[in-house]
Amino acid sequence: MTVVEQAAVSTELPDQPAPAPPPVPLRRNRDFVLLWAGAGMAFLGTRVSALAYTLVTFWSTGSATAAGLVTFAALLPNLLVQLPAGAFVDQWDRRRTMIVCDLGRIVAIGSVAVAVLSGHVWVAHLMVVAFVEASLGVFYRLSERAAVRNVVAPDQLGAAMAGNEARGQAAGLLGQPIGSLLFSLVAWIPFGFTALAHLGSLTTLLFIRKSLQAEQEEHRAPRILARIREGFAFVWGQKYLRRALGLLAASNILFQVLALALIVIVKEDGGTPPVIGFILAVNGVGGMLGALSSNFFMKRFGIRKIIMFVNVSWAGLMAAIAFAHHPVALAAIYTAIVYGAGVGNVAGMVYQVKTTPDNMQGRVGSISMLLASGANSIGALIAGFALDAFTSTTAVLAVTAVMALLAILSVLAFGGRRAAEAEAAINLTR
Repeated sequence: MTVVEQAAVSTELPDQPAPAPPPVPLRRNRDFVLLWAGAGMAFLGTRVSALAYTLVTFWSTGSATAAGLVTFAALLPNLLVQLPAGAFVDQWDRRRTMIVCDLGRIVAIGSVAVAVLSGHVWVAHLMVVAFVEASLGVFYRLSERAAVRNVVAPDQLGAAMAGNEARGQAAGLLGQPIGSLLFSLVAWIPFGFTALAHLGSLTTLLFIRKSLQAEQEEHRAPRILARIREGFAFVWGQKYLRRALGLLAASNILFQVLALALIVIVKEDGGTPPVIGFILAVNGVGGMLGALSSNFFMKRFGIRKIIMFVNVSWAGLMAAIAFAHHPVALAAIYTAIVYGAGVGNVAGMVYQVKTTPDNMQGRVGSISMLLASGANSIGALIAGFALDAFTSTTAVLAVTAVMALLAILSVLAFGGRRAAEAEAAINLTR
C-alpha cells in the first residue's frame, strides 16, 4: 500500500449507524388502525345496548324499578370488577383476553336478542347479561388501553390516546340515538347490532400482527391480592400521578352535581326534555373536539400546564352556570367545560401510560378507572341531596367554591420546578 493510500485509509470515518426511519403515520399504521377501529365498534355496540336494556325492560314490564335494577347490574362491575380485572390483564395475553371478551359478549347479547325476539323477557336474565357484558367490557377496555403503547411509536402516544378518547366520545354521542332508533323499529335489533359490533371487533384482533404487550420474564405470578397491592403501591409511589388522580376523582364528583343541576335549571326556567337533549348533544361534540385537539396542546404546553389550566378554567365556568338561564348560554358554558375535560382526560391518560411499566398497565389503569367511576357514583348521591336541600344557584356556587380550591391545589401540585423536571423525565421514556 502506498503512502497516499495509507493516508486515505487513515482519514476515512468509521461506519456510522444509519438513522432510524421516521415512524409510520398513525393513519397508515395497520395494527393501530385495526385496534382503534375494532375497539370503536365494540364501544359503539356497548353504548347501543346500554340504552336498549332500559328500554326493553321498561316496555316489557312497565316497571321503573325493574329498569333501575337492570341499570344497577350494568353499572356494578365498575366497582366490583375493576381491580381484579387490572391484575389479571397484567398477567394474561392481552389479545387473547380481548378475543375471549368479544366472544363472551356475542353469546351474552345474542341470548337477549333471542329472548326479545321470542317474546320471553325476564328481568333476572337481563340483569345477569348486563352484568356479564359490562364485566367483560372492563377487561376489554383495560387490555385495549394498555396495548396502545405497543403498536405506536413513543412520540405518537399522545395522538393515539387523543384518537381513542375522541372515539369514545363519538360512541357516546351516537350510541343512544342509534339505540333508541333501532329499538323503535324492532325491539331485538339493538342487541343484534351490538353482537355484530363485537364480531367486528373480534375480527380486527385476528389481523393485528404486533404483540400487544412487552415480553415478560417467566416467573410464578403472585396471588391476585398481592398484585392489586403492587398496583396501589406503585400509584402511591408516583407523586404526580397520585396528585393527578386525586384531582380527577374530586372533579368527577362535582361534575355529577353539575349534570343534575343542568336538568333542574332547565326545568325551573320552563325548558323541556328536548332542550336538555340539545345541550347534551352539543356537549358531546365539545368533548370529541377537545379530545381531538389535546395532542396539539400537549405538544405546545405540556401535560402539567394542561392540568393546571383546565382546573382553573373549570372554576370560572362553573361560577357562570349559577347565573346563566338561557339554553344557548348553558350549552356554551357546559360545552366549554366538557371540551376542557376532553383535553384533560387525554393528557391524564398519556401521563399514566408513560409513567407506568408495561407489566403494570392493567392494574394502574384499573385504579384510575375505579377512582373515576367510584367518584361518579358518590357524586350522583351528593347531587340528589344537594339539589333537594338547596336552590340550584346555591348548589352550583358551592360546587364552584370546591372547584376553586381544586384549581389552587392543581397549581401548587404541578406548578413548581420539580413538577417540570418530572414531566421532562417522562418525555424521555416510553
